[in-house]
Amino acid sequence: MEVVKVNPELLTLKAYSPGKSSEEVKREYGLTKIVKLASNENPYGSSPLVRKAISSLESFAVYPDGAAITLREEVAKFLRVDENQLIFSSGLDELIQMISRAMLSEGANTVMADATFPQYRHHAVIQKAEVREVPLKDGCHDLNAMAAKIDDRTQVVWICNPNNPTGTYVNSEELHEFLQNVPPHVLVVLDEAYYEYAVAEDFPDTIPLLDHYKNLLILRTFSKAYGLAAFRIGYGIADAQLVKQLDVARLPFNTSVLAQTAAIAALQDQAFVEKCVSENKDELQKFYDVCKRNGFEYYPSQGNFIFIRIPGKESAEVFQYLLERGFIVRPFPNGIRITIGTKEQNEELFQLLEKMMLVTQ
Repeated sequence: MEVVKVNPELLTLKAYSPGKSSEEVKREYGLTKIVKLASNENPYGSSPLVRKAISSLESFAVYPDGAAITLREEVAKFLRVDENQLIFSSGLDELIQMISRAMLSEGANTVMADATFPQYRHHAVIQKAEVREVPLKDGCHDLNAMAAKIDDRTQVVWICNPNNPTGTYVNSEELHEFLQNVPPHVLVVLDEAYYEYAVAEDFPDTIPLLDHYKNLLILRTFSKAYGLAAFRIGYGIADAQLVKQLDVARLPFNTSVLAQTAAIAALQDQAFVEKCVSENKDELQKFYDVCKRNGFEYYPSQGNFIFIRIPGKESAEVFQYLLERGFIVRPFPNGIRITIGTKEQNEELFQLLEKMMLVTQ
């Protein structure tokens, strides 16, 4: 009997799995409280201005502004770029898909780290492009090795900065040197989803680089520091001609009225963002202290998360232990990624981790 067939590339992939929901965990383990530290969401929510802005909306029967003109004006003014240098998307996931659809095809290749945001690889495979993955070096992008992988058929290089899941970063000097060595036909995508959280003095100031590199595309989002993950809205910044070409791959009306309104309001409250970043920095230091005290291996992070390895423990074992006690984290083959929560959430997590070590010693 004949069956419907999808493209063979899809048979090698799995759909993105966000993990178990809080309600699932509650039911499965008979819990009343769940602390979700698996998806790098902002534990402090979003600016009060957001709720006020969306509550004033009245009509939902009309399509949104596909060009996001008002949001475009506000973001352009905030970043000090031209409005035609911006492209908006339903979260950065959609923009990654748009880039892949526009740039990659059979016979082309794309270069990325082997332990980074998985959607780069996912969409490249769907587009039948060759994926060239380069191992991280001490948890960081190895830009020299990545540059060595570039050839005449390379279309896109992906750099997640800070990197997800390790939280490590490419500094300004490293990035400048890399960009100088990349051929102009290769698009360099800098995924700065966690840009607002980065506090390192040598973290790159990338927008001025757009004046020098027409093959540079910067990705940012309202999902993380701005606390708007539920609204799904992100954006790219690049040369106007590149944006014009990518815009052809954008779905019409891809960002909703709610998302655009929420993003405009969130952008106005930089004090909220600054407070979230300050709290994150303080709580990250507490994670470092706990790791040092207990002999946990970790990478210093420039994001709102930390990647930890517990010697003698499988990541699945740690994940399950915490899950059964109401804490959802993200397991990886060689460690766990934990979103930095509130002071109270983190203190309870620390106690659980230290108790686990005492029980098994």
